[in-house]
Amino acid sequence: MSGLIELGATELATAMATGRTSAVEVMGAFLDRIAAVNGPVNAIVALRDRDSLLADAAQADAVPLDRRGPLHGLPMAVKDLTAVKGIRSTWGSPILADNIPDKDDMLPRRLRAAGAILIGKTNTPEFGLGSQSYNPIYGATATPYDLTRTSGGSSGGAAAALAARMLPLADGSDMMGSLRNPAAFCNVYGFRPTWGRVPVDPVGDTFLDQLATGGPMARSIVDLARLLNVLAVPDPRLPHGRPVEAFDQGLDIDPKGLRIGWLGDWGGAYAMEPGILDLCQSALDGFTAMGCIVESVAPPFPAERLWDAWTTLRSWSAATKLAPWHANPKTRDLLKPEAIWEVERGLALSAMEVHRASVLRSGWNVAAADLFTRFDVLALPTAQVWPFAKTQPWPTAIAGRPMDSYHRWMEVVIPASLLGLPALAVPAGFGADGLPMGMQLIGPRGQDHRVLQLGQAWHRATDWPGCRPPAL
Repeated sequence: MSGLIELGATELATAMATGRTSAVEVMGAFLDRIAAVNGPVNAIVALRDRDSLLADAAQADAVPLDRRGPLHGLPMAVKDLTAVKGIRSTWGSPILADNIPDKDDMLPRRLRAAGAILIGKTNTPEFGLGSQSYNPIYGATATPYDLTRTSGGSSGGAAAALAARMLPLADGSDMMGSLRNPAAFCNVYGFRPTWGRVPVDPVGDTFLDQLATGGPMARSIVDLARLLNVLAVPDPRLPHGRPVEAFDQGLDIDPKGLRIGWLGDWGGAYAMEPGILDLCQSALDGFTAMGCIVESVAPPFPAERLWDAWTTLRSWSAATKLAPWHANPKTRDLLKPEAIWEVERGLALSAMEVHRASVLRSGWNVAAADLFTRFDVLALPTAQVWPFAKTQPWPTAIAGRPMDSYHRWMEVVIPASLLGLPALAVPAGFGADGLPMGMQLIGPRGQDHRVLQLGQAWHRATDWPGCRPPAL
């Protein structure tokens, strides 16, 4: 096995720039790794042919140093919820099974402009619905730490490819934990940036819907910040942009004195499988040893009100995107039940019901603002269950408590999602059976860099992603 696949994106970029390796060597190493392990993991889909990718890498090697971008020569696969020119882009749906776009969406345009070589796609659930990456086009993606269990979702292919050393860096997206849950299930980092930080093409509504965002995944915070620099450039055509920041600068700080508010299971509102809270508590002890001040926090807002607001706004959002497929009987029959459920709930909503949900969200924003006067960062588990069987669509119960929807088992991620707060999923270690789990570090809106600084201190103290999957 080539040692190149163990290197992160920043290390590879330096090695190529100094002549210690080449883009051709890097591409060959990762393609060899994909050929060796992707079968049972099923993370990379729509992979381009080897000869064309090596030819692209040779062209990258010919580019002068002063014209190379921050991702120059790095092989990357884009999450399959994004249109990539010339690469099959399905959104995990049989409706789009044969879709090959003739132009790139904004994210792949930015990756290419930064020098990345796009090799294919990473697997995702149908239209990104659900935190289990399976679909009728490509099947299910496994966590490399147990090939019988799910990698999570909806950025499950991205997280699994990173953990299995099939990619040095990956993009993802997050509405309901889709950058965070798979990071926990695959022992890597996933960062949901402040909403509006990562722009998309200005198509349709750009004012109202503020739930989903793109973001980076990596095996180190330095690499995470490197990709965020590329993605987080404001577009003047969008109304909620954020100023440019150098996220990879000034990451190393002494975290002594930083205040962390531990929300746990939200006063028992969030059912947790045994061992998850204990593992997170051990991680918090690690933060305390680093000099942070950790304090348990009582539930700051009623969980059911958060859930009420979330399910209303999510269904409304889903309906705005999927209603045309639902309206056509031929394509409606190709939608999975969860998609139909979301669309029909969304179509039944009145404008005043959506307004009421946003009022509830506004109340939570006030409560969260008060919390952030006392704490620099809030902490929650990243998931409520350990990685489960990849043949199971979603957990129907947690610790004996029934789950009343396909996504209730991921309720712990919605406090950050509802407000568009920056949330970093950090690995917290492994349970008794060797399965990984993580914890969310959540900051005030706009304080992405501060959250990444705390994540960098944690990475330097632990480097959990350095624990390679024993299954591979």
